[in-house]
Amino acid sequence: MSSPSANLNKVKTSYWLLSSLLLYLFIILSNGVAAQNGIKVTNVGAIIDLNSRIGREQKAAMEIAAESFNNKSNTHELLIHFRDSEGNPLLVGSAAEELLKEKKVQVIVGMEYWPEAVLVADQVRNQSQVVPVISFGAPLITPPLIQRRWPFLIRMTSDGSYQMKCIADIVAAYNWRRVVVIYEDDGYGGYVGLLGLLSEALQEANAKIEHHLVLPKLSSVFEPKFVELEELMKLPTFQSRVFIVLQSSLPTVNNLFRVANKMGLVGRDSAWIFTECITSLLAPQGNNDMEGALGIKTYYSESSSYDEFQKKFQVKYAEGNNSKPGIYTVRAYDTINVISQAIERMPSDTTSTSLQGMITTLLSNYKGLSGNMYLKEGEALLDSPRLRILNVVNGKMNTELNFWTPNGFSKGLGTSITNVVGKVKWPGNPRRTPKGWAMPSVEKPMIIGVPGETSFSKFVKVEYNKDNPYENTYDGFCIQIFYKVLSRLNYPLPYEFQADNGTYDELVEKVHNKRYDAVVGDITVLADRMDKVEFTQPYMGSGLSMIVPEVTDEEATWMFMKPFTWQMWVVTGSILIYTMLIVWFLECPSNPDFGGPLKNQIGTAVWFTFSSLFFAHREKVYSNLTRVVFVVWLFVVLVLTSSYTANLSSMLTIQRLQPNVTDIQMLLNTNAPVGLDGDSFVYNYMENVLGFKRDNLIKVSSEYSYTDNFQNKTISAAFLELPYADVFMNKYCEGYTSTTPTFRFGGLTFIFQKGSPIARDFTKAILELLENGEIKKLQNEWLTPEEECSKNSTSNQPKSLSLNSFSGLYVISGATSTFCFLLSLAIWMRRFQLQETNEGSASPSPSNENIWNKTVRIVKFFKLRDLEIPNRAPTFASYVVDWTTPRWGEYSPTSNNPEQPPAFMPAEIECMPVEQTETRV
Repeated sequence: MSSPSANLNKVKTSYWLLSSLLLYLFIILSNGVAAQNGIKVTNVGAIIDLNSRIGREQKAAMEIAAESFNNKSNTHELLIHFRDSEGNPLLVGSAAEELLKEKKVQVIVGMEYWPEAVLVADQVRNQSQVVPVISFGAPLITPPLIQRRWPFLIRMTSDGSYQMKCIADIVAAYNWRRVVVIYEDDGYGGYVGLLGLLSEALQEANAKIEHHLVLPKLSSVFEPKFVELEELMKLPTFQSRVFIVLQSSLPTVNNLFRVANKMGLVGRDSAWIFTECITSLLAPQGNNDMEGALGIKTYYSESSSYDEFQKKFQVKYAEGNNSKPGIYTVRAYDTINVISQAIERMPSDTTSTSLQGMITTLLSNYKGLSGNMYLKEGEALLDSPRLRILNVVNGKMNTELNFWTPNGFSKGLGTSITNVVGKVKWPGNPRRTPKGWAMPSVEKPMIIGVPGETSFSKFVKVEYNKDNPYENTYDGFCIQIFYKVLSRLNYPLPYEFQADNGTYDELVEKVHNKRYDAVVGDITVLADRMDKVEFTQPYMGSGLSMIVPEVTDEEATWMFMKPFTWQMWVVTGSILIYTMLIVWFLECPSNPDFGGPLKNQIGTAVWFTFSSLFFAHREKVYSNLTRVVFVVWLFVVLVLTSSYTANLSSMLTIQRLQPNVTDIQMLLNTNAPVGLDGDSFVYNYMENVLGFKRDNLIKVSSEYSYTDNFQNKTISAAFLELPYADVFMNKYCEGYTSTTPTFRFGGLTFIFQKGSPIARDFTKAILELLENGEIKKLQNEWLTPEEECSKNSTSNQPKSLSLNSFSGLYVISGATSTFCFLLSLAIWMRRFQLQETNEGSASPSPSNENIWNKTVRIVKFFKLRDLEIPNRAPTFASYVVDWTTPRWGEYSPTSNNPEQPPAFMPAEIECMPVEQTETRV
């Protein structure tokens, strides 16, 4: 006998079988009635992720569209067969195969992700009967042969590139330079295309991605909160506080913000931006943890049709809490409407091929709830894409700020030149726009490096406290500019100076490696540093200036010899002597001026040749050959005197030692040692760019050491940057001269970490200081407090010629005149003595004659000396002969020799016929 429970199970089984049989008969009868009434049923397959909110919203929208069509149509009925992809592309292929073979679907829609669409398209292509496939997913970068491979595939999706450009414009509007990108790992690389588009758009906006934060799916980790927290802990090592969430599920986003709030990443100076896939999940309820975040949504006109659809949607999708349908929901609704209209317009013998053509025709110019669409290369695009910028306020993502189009932001309410997005309520509700950067605080001040040892202490000077390094004293021109800039910032900037004795290149690397937040000092802007750090506006110009000693007094004494080299002087003297001998040889036989004794001939030739240098010769020339020689010689004299005069004038009246490229080349050719600052980039620049040998580059540690090196002849020139050269010349302008910089650099500036918004604020403040003259006042106070030298060596005005420039010439002229005077005086004194001796033998002069009387007699003798001068002025040779003749040496006033010769020989008078004399005249 069976038990009561067994009997009850048999009854339940019989009841279930009976119910199934009745349902089967009802479906058959219904299809039969529909066939009898002429209603054609079209099966549509839909593959969506029913586990996601977007998938459930799309399912509700497609059901609403199908019900609306079935209620209105008397000849067609649309049946949608839904299959759950569960977010797994591997299940999509089997679902498509089932729909094609068992349900005989004529269209397949859905596939939120492109990998799913590819699997379905390949499955359809392998079937004997190809059906249209409408995908909600599309590749962000369209392959070139996609239409040839899958001509039946239509991509019903939004262009993701517009969203990325919108985000980049928001980043650019607030001058953010670094962002952190966050996305959930879907396991299939669906975010790769978005990353590429975002990176390209940010690059055009002068920004870049600093860090990627990949979040795992909640289902893939055992304790997701700890894993996400571990990932987020890495963020404080990055200075950027602009977070862009590309794609993620709603639970993952909610968990992300809970952790971010605990870590203080959703607060002052931070910004969060969501793409549309996340904004659609948040609207309108939002999340209190996301207060101040920005979201992007596609704009579509809310017409009467939309209002009707929204009412039905809110009834159909009750879990949405009266949320408005997003773009993904609206486009799913439009997709079913396109299919239903295509079916309705088809003739009775409808085939999949003709259905494909009709759908394509409708989408070529279709107006749906999402807007006007057109078909381009298999992709249904909005005619004029327009995005809305939303703000999470009071925990809800429903505050609309502005609109964005490919032409930029709209000029709506709350917008301005400096705030094109609108009146945003930022995280933490600050009064100013977030910097998008980890701003310093009292607990964590900005660490600023300062050059500890500088060659010129007027720029940066550090007084060390051996007991407490934190109490070091910092001062100087650069430090004072930093203080001026701080006073102009509209926010506090806690900072801490740290002296660093490394080189300037090492300081740049420490900022690049984030050891220092900034460096305040005399840092030069260079091209190879631009990729490592952020520079402010230069507060001083920079260039390479060369300093050399001026001409010393010893060198100026012989300045008149400088126009010609010693080789020129030797050759000029040689050609002069040679020309003199040639003239004497040609003129001696026929020219009476060159006649007489040999000593007279030589004297005349020498006088004639030397006087021709100044075109003062008076002797006549008789030989035509002499005239030829003399014409050439006069031309040589003309060129030599003109060149000498011009060169000497330029050396004496124009600023001397004005080095340029030629002077640098001279230093290179002579391997001259040059001094420079060993800690600056100038050392490598001199070696690698200008080509100086390393052995010829002398490192000078202090500004006071340059003068010692010049005096010791250790260096021939010093190469300094222009600001340092100005300081040096202001103090040591006497004896030195500098050049106008031939090689220019970027100027002196401060440096910050790459992408730091503080650098932009410093740039603005420095420009204001430059414009109002504050930096110029500091420059005069610290670098050139007063003119320490009255002489301006670098002036372009001609200098007055000093005695030193001609002292050597004056000495030669005076010495020559003095020698000739003394020689002549000795000769005449000798003759006076002879005359006194001859006269004394006849009438001796009193022995007690005073000096005055003797002086008077000497003067009278010299006054009457012209009476005894011969008709031809004695030459220097005659003086020498007369002075060295034995008769002068053998004569003595007390000599008893009556045959003593007279005091001097009478002049030789040469007589010639009157005819010859007239001929000479």
